[in-house]
Amino acid sequence: MADLSPPLPRVAGLVLAAGGGRRLGGRPKALLPFRGRPLVEHAVDVLRAGGCGPLLVVLGAAREQVLDTADLAGCTTVVNPNWAEGMGGSLRAGLAALPPDCPAVLVSLVDTPGVTPSAVARLLAAHRDGATLAAAAYDGKRGHPVLIGAGHFAEAAAGARGDAGARALLAAHRDGLRMVECADVAVPDDLDTPADLARWSAG
Repeated sequence: MADLSPPLPRVAGLVLAAGGGRRLGGRPKALLPFRGRPLVEHAVDVLRAGGCGPLLVVLGAAREQVLDTADLAGCTTVVNPNWAEGMGGSLRAGLAALPPDCPAVLVSLVDTPGVTPSAVARLLAAHRDGATLAAAAYDGKRGHPVLIGAGHFAEAAAGARGDAGARALLAAHRDGLRMVECADVAVPDDLDTPADLARWSAG
């Protein structure tokens, strides 16, 4: 007999892409060129290929331009009007927009182009194995992306202030945080300066 039970809710993918790129001449990070297309498209595709769904993108700086330029088909876009105050507001906005039955969310930053679908898949596997808090690790050092289980959503939102994001949550639950080594499949470097952009573009 066929199993007619509904599929279990999947882990959502959340891209924080609201930054204004102050150190990049004020170009919004979501629209920085990466391999011939806007960086936000690459970030979304990584989460999709790694197994996340639904997909949400938090926009802020030049959001109308991002919506007009980038292909975000299949994504829910969330606006953070206070994007200039830092990443914390974007995380709060993204958490508030998650579906009510979402079991966990994988949070990724738009400016970490070295994150790969393989790294995302490893974090999702850790969640299936029972982890409710997990972070990609690079040679033992915590990095991105980060997986947050539904039981931690309220605390994550309460602690997201300024540029801290989920830092307070992860620090408070250090003993329960599963570190998932990803140095063999991903690169943690972020893209903050013109030199960073030139290096990634050359790669």
